[in-house]
Amino acid sequence: MVARPVPPDLLPWAMGSLASGGGDPALVLEDSDAGDTDAGNEGAAPKLTVIAGDASNRRYFRLSTGGQTYVIAEAPPETEKNPEFLSVRQLLAEAGVRVPSLIAADLDQGYLLLEDLGDRVLLPELNDESVDDYYQQCFSILHCLARAGESAAGLPAYDAALLGEELSRFPEWFVGKLLGYEPDAAGLAIIEALADRLVESSLAQPEVVVHRDFHSRNLMILDSGELAVIDFQDAVLGPVTYDLVSLLRDCYIRWPQDRVRGWALAYRDSLVEQGMLESISDADFLRWFDWQGLQRHIKVLGTFARLYLRDGKDGYLADLPMVLTYVEEVLAMYAPQEPVFAEFLGWFTRELKPLIAQQSWSKAS
Repeated sequence: MVARPVPPDLLPWAMGSLASGGGDPALVLEDSDAGDTDAGNEGAAPKLTVIAGDASNRRYFRLSTGGQTYVIAEAPPETEKNPEFLSVRQLLAEAGVRVPSLIAADLDQGYLLLEDLGDRVLLPELNDESVDDYYQQCFSILHCLARAGESAAGLPAYDAALLGEELSRFPEWFVGKLLGYEPDAAGLAIIEALADRLVESSLAQPEVVVHRDFHSRNLMILDSGELAVIDFQDAVLGPVTYDLVSLLRDCYIRWPQDRVRGWALAYRDSLVEQGMLESISDADFLRWFDWQGLQRHIKVLGTFARLYLRDGKDGYLADLPMVLTYVEEVLAMYAPQEPVFAEFLGWFTRELKPLIAQQSWSKAS
């Protein structure tokens, strides 16, 4: 895909918003790998540096000017949720979650001028020694989200329609368009039966503010060691286990099953102790957790396939094998007592696994 050009008024808009000079500052556009050698040079010309994008149409630039750096988001208003970004950012900030400060916004053009949180994404800094401390910070953030639910009446509901739409991406994009397989009526019925059970489980859970993509690529480590949250514009009111399983069964890093379940139950205990969740057995909470993870990961299979096929973002293909592992593990875990899970697992193994094995991204994993 050919990258769209940088809007010629982006830098002047940002400079005007900062009230730092006037006119039309010279634009120097560089790849972020080249480094930012002028950030500390107050006499250097203002400069934009490309920052790696995400799964959306948003693009990010680092602005260096006057010895300071800022982040500019170019988020086309016809495709991006810019009003939602602003309202959720305020909600989270008021709830005690560290989010980027807002300096200026032009919703008509889709320009946002934000605090620069740096480049330290959590993912590469997670290891066996660091993960417990970082995840404790994450749990504290999730506590803030849970408490924020009382003032989040304006958020959309993670209702049956939205959950169902997410799950529909699996047969359409992963099965049909990526694998090239068209399920027959029996296969579609098997998919629908599992989807119904997963939606039912989601709707049975207490509601909290759900980030909806709470994982190690959307958490930034600040110089102070504090974690900050980004990419929160899709927040909804939904299941209490959603963000928890998004973090602990992260699509980009994997932990031993016993450790994951220990973290999940410890988080459950903390919610109960703080009066944010009624007492619930280990088995029932873990069922919520496991089934919510299955809903998310089946959705992700379709979403990652769509990002590749529709949007030309092939980097997500390399993450599919881990997501598939999560899906098969939970299916196998509950198949002995849940006929719907057993039937889906049998169909998946029989019809899809041979096709998955033929994919280049599967062979490379």
